[in-house]
Amino acid sequence: MKTGIIGLPQVGKTSLFRILTKAHLAEHAYSNPREAHVGIAKVPDDRLDRLAALFNPKKLTHASVEYVDVGAIGQEALKESAYLGNLRTVDALAHVVRAFDDPSVPHAGPIDPLRDIKNVDFDLMVSDLGQIEKRLERVEKDLKKMRSADLEKEFDLLKRAKAHLESERPLREMEMTPEDKKRLRGFMFLSEKPMLYVLNITESSELGNDLDQAVSKNKLTEVASRPSAAAAAICGKVEAELAEMSEADAAEFLSSYGLKESGLARLIRATYTLLSLISFFTTGEDECRAWTIPVHTRAVEAAGAIHSDLQKHFIRAETIRWDQLLEAGSEANARARGTLRLEGKDYIVQDGDVMHIRHSG
Repeated sequence: MKTGIIGLPQVGKTSLFRILTKAHLAEHAYSNPREAHVGIAKVPDDRLDRLAALFNPKKLTHASVEYVDVGAIGQEALKESAYLGNLRTVDALAHVVRAFDDPSVPHAGPIDPLRDIKNVDFDLMVSDLGQIEKRLERVEKDLKKMRSADLEKEFDLLKRAKAHLESERPLREMEMTPEDKKRLRGFMFLSEKPMLYVLNITESSELGNDLDQAVSKNKLTEVASRPSAAAAAICGKVEAELAEMSEADAAEFLSSYGLKESGLARLIRATYTLLSLISFFTTGEDECRAWTIPVHTRAVEAAGAIHSDLQKHFIRAETIRWDQLLEAGSEANARARGTLRLEGKDYIVQDGDVMHIRHSG
């Protein structure tokens, strides 16, 4: 899973990237404001940590998310092919929006997250519209030379997408059949990508409550409830301090703000929900590991996420919920209790399932 981090200048976008990926980038790494930086973030998962405490494995492997940090967004930046290329390849966009007050960090005009969201969404739509108009011209010429059902379908779909964008609605809100989505996939339109709005709020003594209320307080409830969109809040200043602490100190620091988890954990979880992703686990003395799959994935396809041979030679999946396994204390106890089940290839894997794949390979 790859997420692009975008935002206007001075919103805390690069700081968030550094905190998420624990990237210690030297200042000269940012001498080229258009250069993209890529990092990997570990997905926090208390369920996996508790399973690892039971099995005490030689290796513990959390799921991961790849983040791409690009320079400040705007219509000029979106005309540059390298900048566009870095954004086109991501699965989702995280738009960091300034909602914090800090006189030392310059900002044009009053702090207005909803205005900034509309402006950036507009820039993405203008970029897509330019791409569509060029392609429509080409398809129109091709249709004059030789008509084909495929070209006519593409032409009609692009005209519909153009009209949708001209009504100032991003393509992620356009109703499309699976065939339509397949037809548009190669264009990698920016306004079609799922969008997570990340509010960067001011530090306060009531931070836990402020984070919970941030979306409604900043009038983003309606925007975040639209198709393929969501919103989460963090306090970049607090997250930066947490990133430098040990786990024990971080837990104590969070509780002093009335928080049970970091904003980053909430942010990553929101990304999973937005992209309709879940985790299942494999456990044992050698390794305890989390695997990321789409919702509604069949057991045989989940086996393929581990290794293609397991999918090819799949027989059954020994399956148990993570909390049932913890309660049983061991797979042997779970088997004796009857909570460890055998599932066939069409079983739909659930979030938090622990699976052991039986195969003939």
